[in-house]
Amino acid sequence: MLSIALSIAFALVTAAIGLTFWRLLTGPDKPDRILALDTLYVNAIALLVLLGMHLDSALYFEAAILIAMMGFVGTVALCKYLLRGDIIE
Repeated sequence: MLSIALSIAFALVTAAIGLTFWRLLTGPDKPDRILALDTLYVNAIALLVLLGMHLDSALYFEAAILIAMMGFVGTVALCKYLLRGDIIE
């Protein structure tokens, strides 16, 4: 039962990554592209957690935490640059 649920979840998260990547390429404005990048790293975290569950390994959960931290800092830096034109005050 768990393997079927993981297979469905892998397919849905992969589809979400593909659609988000399409939004990243065709986004009309810069804020849309920043939001697409933010969504891409969230989807990457979900994919790593699913892979960790499938392989029964805790290493993938640690990698997901690292991606979450770097993604948050990157999103904040991009938004700050978009608003002010400079990252460091």
